[in-house]
Amino acid sequence: MRRVLLPHVVSEDAPPAGGVVRDFAGYSMGTSWSVRLVAAPDDACAHVRQGLQQQLDAVVAEMSHWEADSELGRFNRAEAGSWQQLPPAFFDVLSFALDVARESGRAYDPCAGALVNLWGFGPHGRFGQPDFVPPSAAQVAAAVASLAAQPALLDREGRRAWQPGGVQLDLSSVAKGYSVDRLAYYLKAQGYAHCLVEVGGELRGAGVKPDGQPWWVALEQVADAGAPPDELVLALHGLSVATSGDYRRYFELDGRRYSHTIDPRNGMPIANDLASVTVVHPQCMAADAWSTALTVLGCEHGLRLAERHGLAVRFVARQPDGGFTEHMSTHLRSMLDE
Repeated sequence: MRRVLLPHVVSEDAPPAGGVVRDFAGYSMGTSWSVRLVAAPDDACAHVRQGLQQQLDAVVAEMSHWEADSELGRFNRAEAGSWQQLPPAFFDVLSFALDVARESGRAYDPCAGALVNLWGFGPHGRFGQPDFVPPSAAQVAAAVASLAAQPALLDREGRRAWQPGGVQLDLSSVAKGYSVDRLAYYLKAQGYAHCLVEVGGELRGAGVKPDGQPWWVALEQVADAGAPPDELVLALHGLSVATSGDYRRYFELDGRRYSHTIDPRNGMPIANDLASVTVVHPQCMAADAWSTALTVLGCEHGLRLAERHGLAVRFVARQPDGGFTEHMSTHLRSMLDE
């Protein structure tokens, strides 16, 4: 069965007459990126790829926890009890992430980098290395207690962040989505209003293709035990989509699977029945952060929070018989073309 999700708002802006699709791709933030845009037939877009890469390089220079000399790395090493001036984009992303942390009851926390590192999902002491040892219960408890006792604070007027000592920011679950938004804004500023932007699987679409069709993307397939999977496609027109799932990064030890998504409230990798959470939102940064927060919360609590905030969300949960069940928020269900 094929089901279709359509946006509530459709722009009437037409693509350039005789427009053609130009493709660009590259590598950044440990993953690949790609852009498809509609340009006039005589526009070779010679400057576009370099401009896109520069935008991504700027995000890495500010927000990467993998680069020791990034602005984020500087904050993580800052002296305890100090205010740190942040670049505007870095401050805005951190501010948004902290808002999601508050709204989710700390199921999501950009200050939980120390926990991510403990479980081998950070830049050092990786879980795949021969000498990796999972943290002890005492180490996890100490990291959780430190996170709760010494939160980072923001001075919004001065665009500063307070380093209480030991806070390790990790924006990996929001910076990628922000990068998608940033590339879309850059393209629009360059006169390209019809495009599909992707960074590491997170997507944002604007306008339409030369034939007037939207940018169609397929979401994760779901199948009940013994039944063929159905197909769910989304018209990515003025919308972004991000998916979090425990199948993307994990390690197994003594027969147990450890997800890369950490619950900051108890310091442990999540162990709920969710296979994936997909969020559709106008801003990819929001879709990215909320998909992680809702994954941690689980289907029941996550769906309740999605309804409260009017989020368009799809939860895919595993069943004991090996099949999957799908749960949609009201806002996403209203997009179904039925």
